[in-house]
Amino acid sequence: MKIGIFYNRDQADVAVAEDLAAEIRAQGHAALVFSNTEEIGGVDRLVVLGGDGTMLRVAKRASALEIPILGVNFGTLGFLTEFEKEECSAALPLVLNENCARIERSMLEVELNGRTFDCLNELALLHPVSPGRENKVVRISVTIDGSHAGEFVADGLIVATPTGSTAYSLSAGGSIMTPDCATFQLTPVCAFSMRSRPIAYSDKSELCFSLPQGALILYGDGVYLGEAGADDRLAVRRSARSVTFLTRGLGEYFRRLTQKIN
Repeated sequence: MKIGIFYNRDQADVAVAEDLAAEIRAQGHAALVFSNTEEIGGVDRLVVLGGDGTMLRVAKRASALEIPILGVNFGTLGFLTEFEKEECSAALPLVLNENCARIERSMLEVELNGRTFDCLNELALLHPVSPGRENKVVRISVTIDGSHAGEFVADGLIVATPTGSTAYSLSAGGSIMTPDCATFQLTPVCAFSMRSRPIAYSDKSELCFSLPQGALILYGDGVYLGEAGADDRLAVRRSARSVTFLTRGLGEYFRRLTQKIN
């Protein structure tokens, strides 16, 4: 096998990546080291040294190239990583095991006025706050497969994948979903109405939004996507792409999750 090692230069030292590459070569496999997402390619599997933000950036590239990824946490929480940085060496037997367990994580496809974006974690529709603007709530009406699903009165709205439910959705009052489940979730940010409750919906559904006058700011996985208002078309559906994560198993996922949120 040919194994890639991607390291975030702000979090992990190149020496760590090079040492892992040397160990992989010593076991009879090829290894390449990357520090720029655009460089990634030509490998069978990818070890990612960084935090959750690094995992989100790398995941999009890996998804397009159909490369399974394995994360080692060099960041803060590490919801998306399988190992902590002290366990670097323990990651090698897993990434070199051709029969190791995998989790396919669904992605969102966001369509804004004909342009499309893929998100692994979430789409956030947020009320802009800046000097000179009124700080007031917004009303966002949602239809699911053409049927009215409800109206949210809040500071904003998050559309979370099963992956994103462990972070954004959880902190906003949503629930945790297993990373391989077939459900996405709508969660209001600081809701101002008791009727504005989280909504779970099937990954086969399409969401369309009726937005208020005045633009909302859109972020996908923390990256600015643009602004949208009443005259814009915004739709969300499951992406045709997914991200393959190498894992020790779903039981290990829940053990790590419980440890991190406590």
